[in-house]
Parts: sequence; C-alpha cells; structure tokens
Amino acid sequence: MRFNEWLRRVDEKAEERGHKTLWQFVKFLVVSLLTTGVQLLLVNLLYFFLKGWVDPLPGLLGQIFNEATLGEGHASWGYLLPFFLSNLIANTIGYFLNRSKTFRSDAPWWHYALYLIVLLLLIVFSTWLQGVIVNGLIQVGWEGAAPTIAAMVAGGFQFLALFPLQKFVFLREKKAELQK
Repeated sequence: MRFNEWLRRVDEKAEERGHKTLWQFVKFLVVSLLTTGVQLLLVNLLYFFLKGWVDPLPGLLGQIFNEATLGEGHASWGYLLPFFLSNLIANTIGYFLNRSKTFRSDAPWWHYALYLIVLLLLIVFSTWLQGVIVNGLIQVGWEGAAPTIAAMVAGGFQFLALFPLQKFVFLREKKAELQK
C-alpha cells in the first residue's frame, strides 16, 4: 500500500471517530520534527560557513539583536543569519508538507505570502528569545545546556503558534473535503 493511500485511510478513520483535529495535531508534530532536523542541519552548516562574517547589524536589527541581549560576539550577521535562514527554510518546507499532507488544503498562493509575513515576525521574535535565554542561562552557569534549552523553548513557542494559524487561517481544508 502506498503511503498517500495509507495516510488517506487513517485520515478518514480519524474523521469518522471524531478525532480529526487530534490526528492533524499528530501529523503536524511529525512534520515539525522533520523540519527541526532540517533546521538543525542547516543552522550548523550555515554557521560554519558564515561565522567569520562579524559585521555589526544595522539600525533596528542592531538595536533588537545587541550584545547585551545575545551575549558578547553574537550581534553580527554571521551569528544571526544562520538562525534566521535555517528557520525560514525549514518552516517553508513544513508549510508545504502541512498543506498537502496534514490539512489537505487548496489554499491560494497569497496565503503563503501572508504566512511568510507572519513567519518572519515569528522568526525575529524566536531568534531574539533564543538569544535572551542563552545569555541568561550562561550567566547562571548553564552554558552547556543553554543552546538546547533555548531552541526547545523557541521551537515549542513556534509550534504552538503555527498549528492554529495553519489549521484555521492559512491552510483551511479543500472545499470538496468540507462538503463530505
């Protein structure tokens, strides 16, 4: 049996039993775990190649992502860009996987454009949040666990924000499936 056929059958059974949203939450979690793997791979590769880019951040970015918040030596393009780009790429992959597999949506292209705007704001906030958490944990002696704890907190925040946004706003179900 092909994966898509199996997934469609499980979707139908979950809907028959009244567990559709719960099943979508589980599928969203699986997609999120997959995109987390992509993000971790990308952030490490990008950081390796960009860590020498120590130019300071300009204007408002420099005010938001400063050394007082992120820690000494981290208010630069080489530090910030890997987190930002890896998050953007991974969440874009997640959006399209959730569009086709989790929510079976026929959302128009402009939903993705709106999603990108929300995602960019969410990424800026979660990148800032990670820096604040890492810097705070380093100051209390938890340097070794700081990046992992910060990534888990920021990732959990994004997960909790993106599931309802994708389910109820950006990736509503196909009209044909709603009429079943």
